[in-house]
Amino acid sequence: MDIMAAIAREAHGDFSVETVQIETPRPNEVRVRIAGVGLCHTDLVARDQFIPIPLPAVLGHEGAGIVEAIGSAVTKVQVGDAVVIGFSSCGHCARCDEHLPSYCRDFPMLNYTGARPDGSSGLSLGEQRLSASFFGQSSFASHALAHERNVVRVDAQGIALETLGPLACGLQTGAGAVMRSMACPPGSSIAIFGGGPVGLAAVMAAVIRACATIILVEPIASRRAMALELGATHVIDPASGPASEDISAAIRAILPDGVDFALETSGRETVVEAALASLASHAMLGLVGVPPRPESSIAINLASVITYGHRIIGIVEGDSDLDSFIPELLALHRAGRFPFDRLIATFPLAEINAAVVAQHEGGCIKAVLLP
Repeated sequence: MDIMAAIAREAHGDFSVETVQIETPRPNEVRVRIAGVGLCHTDLVARDQFIPIPLPAVLGHEGAGIVEAIGSAVTKVQVGDAVVIGFSSCGHCARCDEHLPSYCRDFPMLNYTGARPDGSSGLSLGEQRLSASFFGQSSFASHALAHERNVVRVDAQGIALETLGPLACGLQTGAGAVMRSMACPPGSSIAIFGGGPVGLAAVMAAVIRACATIILVEPIASRRAMALELGATHVIDPASGPASEDISAAIRAILPDGVDFALETSGRETVVEAALASLASHAMLGLVGVPPRPESSIAINLASVITYGHRIIGIVEGDSDLDSFIPELLALHRAGRFPFDRLIATFPLAEINAAVVAQHEGGCIKAVLLP
């Protein structure tokens, strides 16, 4: 059937909203009518070919909506269910068996290639094949196809369904990094580098985990103010100093021994170095930020890492198991402990390019597109 979708046609170019065709769900697929879809930095790095998905492509991977049709073998959801659409995983590799599907053996193939596992696409524009199945959904559209494994049925009563999509990636990444990947204990200290949706979700999660000192490093004043409102104990403007050494010095002015945990969300090499320089003995640095280039790297002093027992971990999707963690975050939201809706500004899908600019320039924290 015909649907509306935002198409990425060239790296660094504008999206174009056009009428495209979507297939009928296959046996294990569902078709979701999208109520809202978050705009994530990962969508933009895919458009710009850091993730080399073939263009033209329909991106979008933070969808929420209503199940409109199901394949013949689907048992997890029914037509009419409200769902959040998360990332794809195989369900039978070693990591999936450990309830760590974000580290699925087949994660890159299932989420980044622009096709189903058999190489087909569920979207087309006339006779032209479009790359689809981005993170198993391609939800920059009025409707999306997803495998039943990566949809999560949610109770949206009393909550605006269109705001729930960001739970599928950005929000669960930041929250899960603190609550699951690093499992920050009560009384610990954490420095969070970057006050976008991931960083501010981490701030909220650090409050939930009863961290004693929560420091946000962020250049945009409105995001520092939001962090304080959400429970950060300190904020630092990195623009006030000329080098990464000044950031670590500012953190050590608060905690002379350094922080127990650091979460880096920007992917910038100098910021990662500042985060490393801010660590206390036996502290942990979690990395979630997409670097500016595939070859981005930093130099690490091995003697220092060994001497102080520093731990550095990469984090994908906050170690989330979709079916348990998304409902957990929703329960925390209902209890007033994870007020992620305060971060969200909505835009019509037709204004996706304006939303990209607003989010990049700090005019909003988290853009959600409404088909």
